[in-house]
Amino acid sequence: MSAAPRPTPGPGGPTRRLRLGRGAVIGLPYAWLLVFFLLPFLIVFKISVSEMDGVRFSELLTVQDGVLQLTLRLGNYLLVAEDALYVRTYLRSLGYAGATTLLCLALGYPFAYFMARAPRRAQPLLVMAVMLPFWTSFLLRVYAWKGLLGEGGAVAELLIALGLDQLLASGGLIGSPGKLMNTPFSLLVGMVYTYLPFMVLPLYATLSKLDGRLLEAAADLGATPWTAFWRVTVPLSKAGIIAGAMLVFIPCVGEFVIPELLGGPETLMIGRVLWDEFFSNNDWPMAATVAVVMVLLIVVPLALFNRYQAESTEARR
Repeated sequence: MSAAPRPTPGPGGPTRRLRLGRGAVIGLPYAWLLVFFLLPFLIVFKISVSEMDGVRFSELLTVQDGVLQLTLRLGNYLLVAEDALYVRTYLRSLGYAGATTLLCLALGYPFAYFMARAPRRAQPLLVMAVMLPFWTSFLLRVYAWKGLLGEGGAVAELLIALGLDQLLASGGLIGSPGKLMNTPFSLLVGMVYTYLPFMVLPLYATLSKLDGRLLEAAADLGATPWTAFWRVTVPLSKAGIIAGAMLVFIPCVGEFVIPELLGGPETLMIGRVLWDEFFSNNDWPMAATVAVVMVLLIVVPLALFNRYQAESTEARR
């Protein structure tokens, strides 16, 4: 007895459903980015190139005598490029964000490596310890550092007793020995403490998946533990390093609360400038210009880096 022929899938069969599912999986994130990133960014860009008349902004497209005119006010962008205050503020913000990222990497990588190599039953407890600060208010944690680093604070007294304040003063991180608050040092301490978990968790996720047999193979080939770490572990954890660096660097550039509470006049960052332009000077076009330039300073290098990574991956294939 011959078997019945299988039915041929029609236009509405599994292939079409697969296409629809794939389109939804790809389309929904793009729609999310379009609505919640690109559209607000375009609104801010429109404000940056508009004239402000009271509480209203001038129209970019106007029709006069049957002629459609596009009017873009680029004076704010020229001012940002020429004014030394804005240039120094951008450079200072990028510098503090870069220093915070490097310090978080230096502190977070050993801890993430220890977490990944710890016994399996202890790893959930270590992950919870990393996430524990998120259970309390961000403002409370920053205010706690004001007490710890202020005059008579426990951390301040310890650093002074160890003579580290003189070392920090010689390095230019504090103005004078004994004065730890409202300095670059207090700013970096607050930012590293706040953003360290964002570095540890991606590194742990990457290192926990590392195949231990690769390290055994390196040892069989004569590599020392230190050589195996630098030649095997670190390259294989590059994805976690990049993810952690992005999670730390990007929000640090526009940070406002920590510089305001722990920093001083020497730690003026772009977040404070944005606040002043919006609420003190009430100059929304200028504030929008500062915000657009800040976004471009972050997005453009990241886009170029991702393109370089994609080209390198294709070349290796």
